[in-house]
Amino acid sequence: MGESEAWLKAGTGDDKTEIVVIADFWERTGGIFSADRNISSNGFQIPWGGFDTRSPFEPGSVGDFPGFRLIPNMFFGPGGLPQFGVNTPLPHSAPNAATSPFYKNPGFPFQVLAGLPVVNPNAYPGAPGIIGPNAIQHFPQTGTNYKGGGDYFFFNFAAVTPDLAPADRQAFYGSFTRDLGDKYLVLFADFKSVRSFFDASLAPVPFGPDPFKMPGTNIPFSSAGISVPIQNPFNPFTVADNTVVVNGVGIPVTTGVNFRGLNDTGLRHEKFTYWDSLFDVGLRGEMGEFGDYFKPWNWELGFRYSRNEGQDLSVNEASQPGLREALLDTNPATAFDPFLNFTAHNTKAARQRVYVTLHNSGEYELPIGYLTINGDLFKLPAGPVSFAIGGEYDAPRWTRNRDSLNTTFQSIGSSDGEGARVNRDVWSIYQEVRVPFTSPTWNFPGFYSFEVDFAEREEWYSQNTSAVLPSEAFPFQPATHSQYNAQKPKVSVRWQPLDPKYIGALTLRGSYTEAFHAPALSEISPASTESFAGGFDPILKENVNAEARVIGNPNLHPEVAYEWSYGAVYSPEWFRGLTLSADWWHIDMRSIASLLGTQFIIENNIPGLIFRGPPVIPGRPGPIILVIDPNENLTGAIFEGLDYEAIYILDSAIFGHGDFGRLTATLNGTWLSRAELQIAPETKRFGIAGEVIPPGFTLTGSLPWSRANLSLFYDGPTDTWMQGLDVGAVVHYTGQYEDDNVSLAGSTKPQTPRSGPLPWRARKVAAWTTLDLITSYTFNLPPPAPAEVPSLAKDSGKNVTVKDGKEKNVIPVSTAEYNPYGWRAWLNNTTLTLGMQNVLDADPPFVAGSFENGYDESLATIKGRFWYVQLKKRF
Repeated sequence: MGESEAWLKAGTGDDKTEIVVIADFWERTGGIFSADRNISSNGFQIPWGGFDTRSPFEPGSVGDFPGFRLIPNMFFGPGGLPQFGVNTPLPHSAPNAATSPFYKNPGFPFQVLAGLPVVNPNAYPGAPGIIGPNAIQHFPQTGTNYKGGGDYFFFNFAAVTPDLAPADRQAFYGSFTRDLGDKYLVLFADFKSVRSFFDASLAPVPFGPDPFKMPGTNIPFSSAGISVPIQNPFNPFTVADNTVVVNGVGIPVTTGVNFRGLNDTGLRHEKFTYWDSLFDVGLRGEMGEFGDYFKPWNWELGFRYSRNEGQDLSVNEASQPGLREALLDTNPATAFDPFLNFTAHNTKAARQRVYVTLHNSGEYELPIGYLTINGDLFKLPAGPVSFAIGGEYDAPRWTRNRDSLNTTFQSIGSSDGEGARVNRDVWSIYQEVRVPFTSPTWNFPGFYSFEVDFAEREEWYSQNTSAVLPSEAFPFQPATHSQYNAQKPKVSVRWQPLDPKYIGALTLRGSYTEAFHAPALSEISPASTESFAGGFDPILKENVNAEARVIGNPNLHPEVAYEWSYGAVYSPEWFRGLTLSADWWHIDMRSIASLLGTQFIIENNIPGLIFRGPPVIPGRPGPIILVIDPNENLTGAIFEGLDYEAIYILDSAIFGHGDFGRLTATLNGTWLSRAELQIAPETKRFGIAGEVIPPGFTLTGSLPWSRANLSLFYDGPTDTWMQGLDVGAVVHYTGQYEDDNVSLAGSTKPQTPRSGPLPWRARKVAAWTTLDLITSYTFNLPPPAPAEVPSLAKDSGKNVTVKDGKEKNVIPVSTAEYNPYGWRAWLNNTTLTLGMQNVLDADPPFVAGSFENGYDESLATIKGRFWYVQLKKRF
């Protein structure tokens, strides 16, 4: 992977006009694939203490877990077009997979629970077991590195998918300022235009959901995989296991056939392109022309319009109507063969019927008008009482247009969903007053400086959502309208009790804030979006592959938060160069608007959001077939912790032996004391501090107790060739925290995640430390000495008195100054930077709760060691 960026900044102006333009280009080439790092290269994460997250959707597989596979020599046989008996079974050659000579039960010597026998302890082609303190079952390890039997058992999508996708960006910005009336009236305007693109590749399309449906519904006929009619010319079976009704006619089918467009198309691609534009125009000025009282007053009146248009091209997806038609076809030249081996592909005619490119688009626009006035109201002995007041009108509009296959929930591999349109009107006013009760110019003991800031904001919301057509279990949703408002205050205090000359500069500070956050427009649209729920079911102790629906909620309320903090900043007089600061903060969030996330819903078995199919084994619950993930106002969450920082600047000149440069050491970090979540009024609050947060939970990422950064930088001494030298090192530290032990231990109680029936599986995520290095040098060449030039003088001379008392007329030496040229001109004011991130190439720690790449993407990256060079020239 490589990244490149170039930018140019330029400007001109005079005492009345300023013009600035910026052009920027950035590109990431190649990207980083999961296979590039060991920790993310294999979805078989059991040896690490995790789960088997590989996919059962692969060619050559039939039936639910454990299912049947093509015999090995056919499974890994020749590729190319279908060849009966070579890379696809002989058609109609056996009643079913259990009796077919072309299929076998592979056996799974890993992840076997009580009641499910080990069919074949010698897995093909790997070693026969796994061991480890966090293993779900303990089998002896007698062979080479165990990889879970390879793709013969499940498809390892991690071997082909990217983690950091290729992307590029081009941006252009310009601003204009013109003084129309001696600072009393200034015209300003700016604009921005940005195009960005990234290619989020995915594994080849898995064939699910089933294109055949339950009569009168959009529910897949086969709960896993797809249904293939017996009449399909490639179906190797003669006895159907069910009958599906198509256009009023019963069609015998084989259900549970797994397939993936591995060789038909290759990777899927989600090609996102965004066009972002912004335009500002307004007037501002001083108000001193109205009288001396108004001299410190300023005003600004402006209008801003921003617009973001997006396009998503979903390449190599599948069409349910096209697949249904191709499966019903009886002609081998045009019918679709889902029984191919791992290396073969369908005919061109079949592929053209099934695979499609979907087009989705959307736009978000936001016009804003505002007026602000600020200045000093009156003077107190300690200083002026300053104020700010303003008003604003916002009118955001959001539209999402989906492909017709997506809106009818007839695609395979893409996120189906309904289109949506939402608009909102927001009126707001705000005011702020800062009162200095004491200051360095007027104070008394214990209150060297003391000031209080009072602020308040009022907002009124009015919003509308478009109607949504019915879909499956979801009825018709009419267009809705809602209104709400809020008034929220803020108070902050800054207090210096003593004059810095006594003990140094000590500042105490604190604040209380009531915050208000309206739901995003996409969160209040009742349109649903289909996806697929992965993860682990702690009740059945098995992986989940089910449909999921993310649903907006037009009745969402704004979330509110009550925040307070207090802290201190201290620069001791007796330790020059040292500055210490610490702030204790507390955030109490209520009515949180957030998705719960499918894994969170599954782990907590939330009623009404999980739907199960019929039991596979009598007496046990059925597998999860549908998970509803709605936007809801959660009851609340509390976060509490400590932010701290220490900065020490050592100037070598203080030792009195010359200037040898300056060292700057910085330590800053956060310690999370408490994080608690309550998901519904009738549930108890439980702690989530120091835990992995499953992907999809939008409120927060994972929450380690401690994170810190330590840096040390050296700046060269002034007035020497080392003046432009800057060398530094930064250490990043993330402390250990609990893994997703609810899933690992099989617990049904999030309050006690280690209390499940498999407590030995509970584990901690190891701490992670990385080192960055950076070196930069700025060339500051001395200006050239004036050169003597014959017959050139800036004055004609002057009379001076010499030692003999006589005056003489002295003609000055003729000189001229020239601008630098050649290599000196290009080198001067040039900065060269060389840096390296993660110098030791440390892998992030393994996280079982990630369920995808094996590491916590909310905190870490698999970018590994990354070096960069930057060249900057100032003209």
